Amino acid sequence: MRNRLRELRAARRWSQADLADRCQVSRQAINAIETERYDPSLPLAFTIADVFGLTIEEIFRPDRAGPAPDPAAP
Repeated sequence: MRNRLRELRAARRWSQADLADRCQVSRQAINAIETERYDPSLPLAFTIADVFGLTIEEIFRPDRAGPAPDPAAP
């Protein structure tokens, strides 16, 4: 899953620890999400979105290899 976490955090001049405190998780969790080694749980994704005042979709994007398959195709 792709995300804009580092960009959004940097724009606010927050450290990973600052964001972690606001989300009540460890700094290591924020680092793992930023480096795309870990996808946050849905509750954590909502918390992160709330902290930034954005929707989940504005922060996180699915990492798709290609276009979605057409469900109407035979």
